[in-house]
Amino acid sequence: MDENNPSGEISRIEARFEELAEVSEGCRKLIMFSKAAIAGGVVLLLVTILGLFGFNQVAAIASIAVVLGGIVSLGSNVGTLRQTMAAMSAAEVHRSELISRNDLQVVGESVQPAEFLSSPFR
Repeated sequence: MDENNPSGEISRIEARFEELAEVSEGCRKLIMFSKAAIAGGVVLLLVTILGLFGFNQVAAIASIAVVLGGIVSLGSNVGTLRQTMAAMSAAEVHRSELISRNDLQVVGESVQPAEFLSSPFR
């Protein structure tokens, strides 16, 4: 990596940041699906146990399986989301450090001729 021009690394960090954002959005969707599966499984189990539509052992076992699957999926995706958010935070900090190393000039700020001649970007 060139210490004087970190723009390539900043671009790579931003691309990685976008990938992590997509992963986190996928995790959020799966978390919502997992919560819905848990709720649906619990409702089906209660309906089956209370015998509102008759007692069906297959429905009871299926509802327990749905609840357990939802819990496993929820836990897995919450863990992945936490890891992804931590990686996003670390990438943001690293990007900020790289940007702060640059000698950026505020737009609208006048450039003195001596500064322009000594600039590495001329």
